[in-house]
Amino acid sequence: MEVWTVANQKGGVGKTTTTIALAGLLAECGKRVLLVDTDPHASLSYYFGIESEDLDLSVYELFVQVSSKEQILQSLCPSQYANIDILPATMGLATLDRSLGDKGGMGLVLKKAMQEVSENYDFALMDCPPVLGVLMVNALAASNRILVPVQTEFLALKGLDRMIKTMDIMQGEQEEPFEYTIIPTMFDKRTKASISAYQQLQDVYKEKVWPGVIPIDTNFRNASIAQKVPSHFAANSRGVFAYKNLLDYLLKRPTRSNK
Repeated sequence: MEVWTVANQKGGVGKTTTTIALAGLLAECGKRVLLVDTDPHASLSYYFGIESEDLDLSVYELFVQVSSKEQILQSLCPSQYANIDILPATMGLATLDRSLGDKGGMGLVLKKAMQEVSENYDFALMDCPPVLGVLMVNALAASNRILVPVQTEFLALKGLDRMIKTMDIMQGEQEEPFEYTIIPTMFDKRTKASISAYQQLQDVYKEKVWPGVIPIDTNFRNASIAQKVPSHFAANSRGVFAYKNLLDYLLKRPTRSNK
């Protein structure tokens, strides 16, 4: 199973949309996909109609008790799509940094959990909170590939700098570097600001930037209202077409073994 972590230390850049759009496309290709919601706001969970505060089991329990494969599987919520399951988030996740931040061995909880269910899925996609803490550290450590959506505007580029520095710090003395791809999102070809930001991304980060863009597309918002993955809601939309190109690109790229 490949684990893709979608992360950025700035909110509102398209992390959840990217996670769900790619999951939908992978599922349509017959891949078994696990979506892991590590954001206390639980936007991904709510997207699929999951009232996470009513659940007995969630990502939170993985951190506060020893979890077996059976318990992890019991924590999953099915989606309306045959090949997509969700490991939901709850607000309790917001307390982890305070309650567990100083406890040793907490950086590999999600990695171990993903190893437990690796035979059940082809891909796991993790949606991260926009905050550096226990949850993001776990998601990055568990990943074979990191996807960094970046809105094509000036302030979002500043947030990207922090994200890259975080990965550099976490890299430490590991022999195999993180494999990450920067994804320009919310691109509006009508504005000089979008064009300028995209050019700056390419100039600074070069081959780490996906050469395409995810355009602004109201179908993303409408798909979330309908609680459908974008490729099912608007298969021929420009946004879905862009994500198809992104997925094709990613599947041809090398991944980190993360053993």
